[in-house]
Amino acid sequence: MDFLIRPAQIEDLPQILNIYNTEIINGTATWNHHPKTLADLKIWFEDLTTQQFPLYVAEEKSSHNIAGFADYSAFRSIHGFKQTVEHSVFIHPNFARQGLGKILMLQLIQHAKQHNIHVMVAAIDHANTGSILLHEKLGFKQTGYMPQVGQKFGQWRDLVLLQLILD
Repeated sequence: MDFLIRPAQIEDLPQILNIYNTEIINGTATWNHHPKTLADLKIWFEDLTTQQFPLYVAEEKSSHNIAGFADYSAFRSIHGFKQTVEHSVFIHPNFARQGLGKILMLQLIQHAKQHNIHVMVAAIDHANTGSILLHEKLGFKQTGYMPQVGQKFGQWRDLVLLQLILD
């Protein structure tokens, strides 16, 4: 399959919503428990746009289906953290294991470098070994391990923190 990586448009939000809610319901890549609404995503999209943070999609060229998305935003709202961001990448299950996570991550890293971001942070469920390995292959280093800081599906979850220093 052939994919186009491009900035997301507001028209992409229903497909992004489907990908994200699928993960909320079935997975541990997000510890949200309640599916989001289109209104929730419109607010999120507007916040990213206002703050000039990226939101990229991987669009399957022939079908125009959104196969995945990636973004980053402020790590913390305190001014001293303004050059540190935390990112997210979500891939639709039908498009998993095709290298889209890596392609989207490289796009985020390039954007961050162009916008004078100093550090990118990844906060990953400890059981998501594929994501941890991908981040390590891209140069991220594990800088923290936080046992039992969240819950999903009635189980305590551990969080792995990784970071990439960009300059």
